[in-house]
Amino acid sequence: MEVFQSHRKSSSNNVSVSTLPLYRSAPPLEVRLEDFELFAMDRLRVLKGISDGLGRGKKPEEMENLVADLWKENMRHPQANEETNKDVISHFVLRLVYCRTEELRKWFLSMETTLFRYRFRFQSSEAQRALMSEFKLPYKAVSNAEFECVKDKLNQVARSMGQTLAAVDAVFYKVPFEEVPELVAGRRVFIYKGHAYVAMNQVVSLVVTQFRSYLSKALILTNSIEYVYKGIHKCTKTPCYRLSIKALIFCKQDDVYQVSICNLACRKWTSTVREQEKDRLAPIVEALCTRYLGPDYSQPNEVGEISVKDIDRIAKTSFPLCMRHLFEKVREDHHLKHGGRMQLGLFLKGVGLKLDDALAFWKAEFAPKVSAERFDKEYAYNIRHNYGREGKRTDYTPYSCQKIISSAPGVGDHHGCPYRHFSEENLRAALVRMGASSRVVEEVMDKVRNRHYQLACTLTFEAVHGSSCDAGINHPNQYFIDSQKILQSKVDGIQFT
Repeated sequence: MEVFQSHRKSSSNNVSVSTLPLYRSAPPLEVRLEDFELFAMDRLRVLKGISDGLGRGKKPEEMENLVADLWKENMRHPQANEETNKDVISHFVLRLVYCRTEELRKWFLSMETTLFRYRFRFQSSEAQRALMSEFKLPYKAVSNAEFECVKDKLNQVARSMGQTLAAVDAVFYKVPFEEVPELVAGRRVFIYKGHAYVAMNQVVSLVVTQFRSYLSKALILTNSIEYVYKGIHKCTKTPCYRLSIKALIFCKQDDVYQVSICNLACRKWTSTVREQEKDRLAPIVEALCTRYLGPDYSQPNEVGEISVKDIDRIAKTSFPLCMRHLFEKVREDHHLKHGGRMQLGLFLKGVGLKLDDALAFWKAEFAPKVSAERFDKEYAYNIRHNYGREGKRTDYTPYSCQKIISSAPGVGDHHGCPYRHFSEENLRAALVRMGASSRVVEEVMDKVRNRHYQLACTLTFEAVHGSSCDAGINHPNQYFIDSQKILQSKVDGIQFT
């Protein structure tokens, strides 16, 4: 792979200063299609980790450590000189993935801006000045004479933040106050005649504002830009698809799909390229925003297998609200529509219910409304299919939180995420039935109003079990396993005493 280096020259000594990319244009890189997906998934782990940290109310210093750890864990490359390539490629792939709806764009913009903020802070002062120069910000450092005139006021601001002017970088920039809204809101700058005096250690706010503005426009452009299918690549005599973010060329050489990022105009993804790429690229791009990145729960785990007689007990103690609701509905109505059967059925498979027991469970629950003959004809095949015993023999995996949240249940459906799809009244009632206190209910509803559905589920888990869940809830089967471990540890503790 060709190596793309992100570097600028220091204005002070003309030495090249390595720094983070600004992602203004996609460089001419080639990457294997496997890496195209893997790089994007690694970056997505970083962004989702940041989202979880913010949702859990971590302090700035905690977020700084979290971002550093997430980046180190997920974005390192075995070849150090290709880390920048991975950074750039993964950003542009996710830009293509998350440009498609307003909700996706909003999330991606927020997380990428937060990531940029902390990565900027990790840079040296020299690298930060180089980045400011790259943005071509029209601000000059305050002169010594002007600094002396406002020194006392600057000192007052510094003391209000528990600092001294001596501990603050002596370089200040005078900028229009509306360009640093977060500093103004936090009363962390001195304002005089419409200008804010921004210390060098505060310029991150100024640079982040510019970065966010640029990325916001770029996302809209990526979504609306026209995509062009170029047909046959004459040089390689192989099918070549030019997609573009600015843009992406996908071609097959030596049985290895490669992706080149270059500047091209293309036709709309939704109208043309998606159909052309339906068997190769489209599944990757369209699934990434809902991709589950955690452990595989398709097979029974360390908790072991369960039988039909166990379901009632474990449903009350260890089912997450989404599965508990489905279980209660199938008991109440003796029927579930397809979406509900898939969501609950695969969950039960993942927690250790064998195929024969699954058939017995569903047959018994449907019995008041569905005859044995009809059940065998209309429902048994789908259950065996989920266990990989019919059709393509695919071993289907239980649904992740992200997949459940993104579902769209219709009238008469009971699947989906209660934290997203329930009315406020119904959700409050369900939480009370699970044993959540009024204080916890309000905390959960606050997360729901801010669309932090998985954090709402995490708070419920912690309240019901009286134990913290630092990793957060990302999968219904994870909820079940963690619940069983906690309950078992309590039993073991009682037996030990």
